[in-house]
Amino acid sequence: MSYCVFVAQLPPQTASAHKQYHDERYGFPVDDDNELFGRLVLEINQAGLSWSTILNKEAGFLKAYDNFHIDVVAAYADADRERLLSDAGIIRNRLKIDAAIHNARVVQSLQKEHGSFRAWLQRHHPMSKDEWVRLFRKTFKFTGGEIVGSFLMSIGYLPGAHDENCPIYHRALKAGAVWQQAPMAK
Repeated sequence: MSYCVFVAQLPPQTASAHKQYHDERYGFPVDDDNELFGRLVLEINQAGLSWSTILNKEAGFLKAYDNFHIDVVAAYADADRERLLSDAGIIRNRLKIDAAIHNARVVQSLQKEHGSFRAWLQRHHPMSKDEWVRLFRKTFKFTGGEIVGSFLMSIGYLPGAHDENCPIYHRALKAGAVWQQAPMAK
């Protein structure tokens, strides 16, 4: 079942957060590196859980991870890890927390080498999902196939975020979903 159909079938009391995410963010291009990093952190934390859980805790993640500011998260030390492990507003999983800190440091190195996290993504566009997964596994921690696929769909790098008959599909295309664009010169 596609996310579009899933959201349409949700009961009203749980549909609000999903609808806002689906209609305004899912499948749309993201230019800001901190937001890209935040999406990656959220996708990593969703592993093994429902997306509803993550959406309901998103404000907690923003607060706990300093609005996903890459440089701040990359500087986290042991005291920050312990703070995160005791924060009920997020997913308290040591592997996921360690991955977020490690991945912030990786993004910093990508920024130094390519100018931005987004530029690094653009440099590799287009690739198949399998190629993206291999690249992410080589580059980041805690990035399996589902996490990478969901992350890339959520930021418009892979098709499939919306069905063609979903009204949001055309808005995402008009906004510049990257999967529809020709590759940039490398």
